[in-house]
Amino acid sequence: MATKKETLKISFSTPKGGVGKSTITTLLASVLHYRLGFNVLVMDCDFPQHSLANMRERDLKTIMQNDYHKRAAMKLYQSINKKAYPIISCKADDALSKARDYVEQFSIEPNVIFFDLPGTANTKGVLTTLRTMDFIFSPITADRLVMESTLSFTKAFLELPETDDRNREQRMWLFWNQVDGREKTGIYEVYQSIISGLDLYVMSSRIMDSKRFRKETDDMPNSVFRSSLLPAEPQLMKTTRLDMFVDEFLKIVNL
Repeated sequence: MATKKETLKISFSTPKGGVGKSTITTLLASVLHYRLGFNVLVMDCDFPQHSLANMRERDLKTIMQNDYHKRAAMKLYQSINKKAYPIISCKADDALSKARDYVEQFSIEPNVIFFDLPGTANTKGVLTTLRTMDFIFSPITADRLVMESTLSFTKAFLELPETDDRNREQRMWLFWNQVDGREKTGIYEVYQSIISGLDLYVMSSRIMDSKRFRKETDDMPNSVFRSSLLPAEPQLMKTTRLDMFVDEFLKIVNL
């Protein structure tokens, strides 16, 4: 008899802003929940802006006002027979307790809970919450400041002393995001060798840069990419190689 899998706690975390952690959280949560059949819960811990919760409000307005998105939503929700994944606003220091409260309140237990945390490690509750994650994925770009801050934070985090609340099975992965196809591959090879020298894990799939990552549903009237209510369209996922990233992600977390 197969044992029931525990809910996975996952965070896309980085000490550097503007490298796409919230965008990737939304894209991945939507693909998993709407297209791949998993049940997802998102904890928006990025107080006080709560960008994901605010994005959900904008998505709701867009769907009501745009015929293309309204038809897509009606077709989707009829076919999957479930509601949109919840986005719960919280602070980093109460994210775990709020997630537990939500799961206890409702009968459907999520396969994955994504925690979108503030980028500042000294924000109250960030390190404590990160210690409990099953997986942490950190986006990196071919930018010296991004690499330096991410690698120094990653090494420091991994070398923190053991505590009772730390998940000892935790795995931390770096992944290339916003990859510019025009850049020389040499720069990636240099950074890749530095990462290898630090004994850190890095995903082989790379997410290509695209102006679509900076556009929400209301900016794309006749297609869907970044949305909390609809999954990105397969062709757009293929163009950005997000489809390959999702496949590798699923293998790493064993979903």
